[in-house]
Amino acid sequence: MGEGRTTHFAETMEGTLRLARGEGRERGLRLDLRVDTHRLLRPLGSTTADVTGRVRVSGWADDPHATGRMLIAPLAQGRIDYQVRFTAQDGRAYVLEGHKSPTWRDPLRSMTFLPVRLRPAEEDGTGGPPVASGGEGVLRFRLRGLPRFMASWRLPAPPAAAGSYDSVRPGRLNVWYSTFSDPATGTGYWFHHELVRPVDGAPYTHGWAAVYPPDASPVLERFGPHPLTGDPLAGVPGFRCPSAVATATRLRGRAGRLAWDLEVSAGSAPLHTFPRLAWRRRLLPAVHVVPQVRARCSGSVRLDGQPFPVADAVGAGARIVGRGNAHRWAWLHADLDDDTVLEVVAAVSTLPLLRRLPPLVFLRLRGAGRDWPRGDWRSALGVCGARRFTARPELPAWSVRGRAGGRRVTVRVHLPEEHRTAVAYTDPDGSGATCHNSERADVHVRLERRSAGRWRTERVWDVRSTAHAEVGLR
Repeated sequence: MGEGRTTHFAETMEGTLRLARGEGRERGLRLDLRVDTHRLLRPLGSTTADVTGRVRVSGWADDPHATGRMLIAPLAQGRIDYQVRFTAQDGRAYVLEGHKSPTWRDPLRSMTFLPVRLRPAEEDGTGGPPVASGGEGVLRFRLRGLPRFMASWRLPAPPAAAGSYDSVRPGRLNVWYSTFSDPATGTGYWFHHELVRPVDGAPYTHGWAAVYPPDASPVLERFGPHPLTGDPLAGVPGFRCPSAVATATRLRGRAGRLAWDLEVSAGSAPLHTFPRLAWRRRLLPAVHVVPQVRARCSGSVRLDGQPFPVADAVGAGARIVGRGNAHRWAWLHADLDDDTVLEVVAAVSTLPLLRRLPPLVFLRLRGAGRDWPRGDWRSALGVCGARRFTARPELPAWSVRGRAGGRRVTVRVHLPEEHRTAVAYTDPDGSGATCHNSERADVHVRLERRSAGRWRTERVWDVRSTAHAEVGLR
């Protein structure tokens, strides 16, 4: 599940849409899009991009999982095309198509106005009454959103820098892990894969799989260790060993009483929990990134031969690369609602000079295709001591508090003992730690905004038994 080298940006447009059937009045239309080009934009060429995000039509549609494509060729072809597929409240799929024609005669209007056309998707297949024939409208990019638009741009790192942490030197650890919650059964799943290059000794691969049923104790089974044959970091990104395979689209393996075969699809652009500069310049002993956010997982997991069908389970796939595990740490991944994801890593370094410091907190809250705090360094470093995020890794509950950009957040996490496993970790230098993990954790989140000199509650989430969390201790 390697980190994708993408250029991406976020764009919000608002306007109106008039449906061709039903009623003639105009409805409010809003697009919050995340655009991934998978390469640097070519000003004199053409670039095709993937689009994910949210489509809202007043009283008719609100789909936070819209997908589509863009053609970006303002100079080469004189056009920027949008095609976004979404599902309306009637359960049918529609496609929103738009076309900009940039011109030097009126650059402002031609780049900020997007005429759109609505049409039903090619296949209806519902057997219901005829669908609406479509609609027409117009979207506008508001200039007041230009600073946020510019701040959302992220460019790919050079190939050598982006992969600099995937080192072949001794004393390095590479981790691929995935966690999911099945909405139908309430069961949580954890698949953990490691490539370890010890300080002394030959490199090896190993890992484990765990199932967290709602009405029974968790089951965890290990696989490996296996001597390293070939290099899992070469060729197609992912993890491979005789017992398990983990790629961007597949999880397959066997460990003790457990066997699994699952298909995975990514839900949105990668989430950089740690600053990108840490990946490129090795500024920290270890780093963490989530290439697959709001990923969907389907297939089968077997326990003692009995199948656990997995259908459209929601979760994430992540990477950890570095010198080993932290001295103490806490981790959280929570899908707070259909549109909001929270990722938190709080860690104390094993380096002697840093071990006595409080945990560094890396917090990313993503909603409507936008990440907060805006800078991927703010939650860890802050502007001054009063604005720094703080955490205390401990069991059975831990919390995070902090503020940035006129907002503050309080996160409380609880790992129930009956839904928790203790796993022994071994670092490349031979030292050990114990990870206490739960894929059925509880989390309470309060997000506040400062207005008129007072803190006012903006959103509150209370998620039960579907958060993924852990605490690591030595």
